[in-house]
Amino acid sequence: MPGRLRDAARRTVRDAAVASGPPPRPTRRARLSDALIALVFTVATVHYGIDNTGVVVLREIAPGVEVVLARPAGPGGLVLMVTLAVVASGALALRRRYPLAVMCVVTAATLATPHSVLRLTFYAFVVAVYSAAVYSPYRVATLAALPVSVLLVGTAGNSLTPIVPNEYIALLILVPMAVAAVGLRTWKLRTAEGRTLLSALEREQADALRRAVEQERARIARELHDVVTHNVSVMIIQAGAARKIMPTSPERAGEALLAVEAGGRAAMTELRHVMGLLTMAADGGDTDGGPAAADPAAELAPQPGLDQLEALVGRVRDAGLPVGLTVTGRPRPLPPGLELAAYRVVQEALTNTVKHASGATADVKVDYGPERLRVEVTDSGGRPAAAGAGSGRGLIGLRERLAVHDGTLANGPRLTGGYRVRALIPLETL
Repeated sequence: MPGRLRDAARRTVRDAAVASGPPPRPTRRARLSDALIALVFTVATVHYGIDNTGVVVLREIAPGVEVVLARPAGPGGLVLMVTLAVVASGALALRRRYPLAVMCVVTAATLATPHSVLRLTFYAFVVAVYSAAVYSPYRVATLAALPVSVLLVGTAGNSLTPIVPNEYIALLILVPMAVAAVGLRTWKLRTAEGRTLLSALEREQADALRRAVEQERARIARELHDVVTHNVSVMIIQAGAARKIMPTSPERAGEALLAVEAGGRAAMTELRHVMGLLTMAADGGDTDGGPAAADPAAELAPQPGLDQLEALVGRVRDAGLPVGLTVTGRPRPLPPGLELAAYRVVQEALTNTVKHASGATADVKVDYGPERLRVEVTDSGGRPAAAGAGSGRGLIGLRERLAVHDGTLANGPRLTGGYRVRALIPLETL
């Protein structure tokens, strides 16, 4: 049992020494206000002390019975009165920064004040107690010290020399009631404002979550569109060509079917990569038993970049679209996201040519400038394919991709016929 009591005492002392909140840091205006309060109290109490040094007061305690109250006199009494007034009132300048210490100092000064002039430090004591209750971060220590200080000071007076004159009793009762009423009203108003603010924050959070979900859906749709549309469009054209030439040229039909198979594998590899990024799957295993599962290295391949344009152009050529590729400037490594955006521009433009300009020729130009990367894809125009006019989602997705890198996209028909897609992406100066 003694051991448990000692442990409980240690925990209490430790909790009392630990702040329950951040230490108060008064603003400049608050510091000036406290300094002004301390100055006013100091001047008033010093004046009171000087006026009452050596004064003899006759106080009637009963009909026909008077008591002589002598207050401190002489130089020693004057020094005592002024010192107590300056210590108790001057400490209020730090009432927000060190509220608990100020209360202890003012309490000690009040207890040291002679009973005949207790009002010399009493009002400073009231302000110090209020400041400790409001501003002290040491809640346990404050709750323990407050009643002790109030009890010690409250019993310091006597019937002959009460701390507060009788005519002020009603005022001291009404003022706390008024303060409590104002405080209750303020608390209710702040509570209502807090609830309103909380509701607004909840609505904003819900709106932000909805916008995030919409953006994530748009991103997933953009990724899937870029991956699927190109490969599937090329596969459809190659499969159609194989079907047409199968009776007359089985060898060429077989080559077209091999190209369809290669396109399917490329599509599956890119799909796995995209879905792996979206789901953060750790195993990366294949669940469909397709041919792509036979190439584990493809699962770990990075997102396509400008170094894979030759392969992209080669697949489109195999689909029957003559494509030229020109690279100017000094090729250099670029951020992966920027390279992927540029790659998608070429991929989308060639896909649109394959789908909507049958029989056309295309040309891809990549220019590594000192301050920007220029990607341009043009075609000569051709017969509209059966795919018809697209939804435009691919170009919208490209603009969103490029906007992340402060890039721009321009597209439209050429004066000489055909179509042009041009992307400009700023580069960091090396």
